[in-house]
Amino acid sequence: MRKPNSQAWARYSLRKPRKNYVRALPHTSLLVFKMGVASAAYDTIIDLNTEVPIQLRSNAIESARLAANKHLEGTIPNLYHLAVRIYPHNVIREKRMATGAGADRISQGMTLAFGKPVSIAARMRPGQPVFTVRTTKEHIKVAQEAMRRAASKLSGSYKVKVRPIEKAAS
Repeated sequence: MRKPNSQAWARYSLRKPRKNYVRALPHTSLLVFKMGVASAAYDTIIDLNTEVPIQLRSNAIESARLAANKHLEGTIPNLYHLAVRIYPHNVIREKRMATGAGADRISQGMTLAFGKPVSIAARMRPGQPVFTVRTTKEHIKVAQEAMRRAASKLSGSYKVKVRPIEKAAS
């Protein structure tokens, strides 16, 4: 489900396991959140912002991260810093249905369908950044192309926003 119009199921407690709504958390495909070289010499930030409220699964975020990082590493190695700005918390449930001959006699359809946890997702608000790239002014076009490639892997609509890094007054 792409649209976050239902109740979130994210309750997983280590202290009170009997009070959990979620017995076992599904694993996340997203394991790396920062790539490239963190440097103070960067002067530009490029954000990939959502335009609509949406729910993104962890495997879609990982696919977009790989596409952006591969483009940046291939064209401007060690001259960028890419950060994933979201973390998937929302547990997605699915009611598995039996298929094949005689399945209608076995399954009860969607009667009291609560489902089992199958994946996790991040809920996004409009204007919220998904990825952020820090780089120099000379490499803005490369970073914008990387964000465009990342957006093509995600459902929904996105906008690439370029802004300068504000230097702290000394």
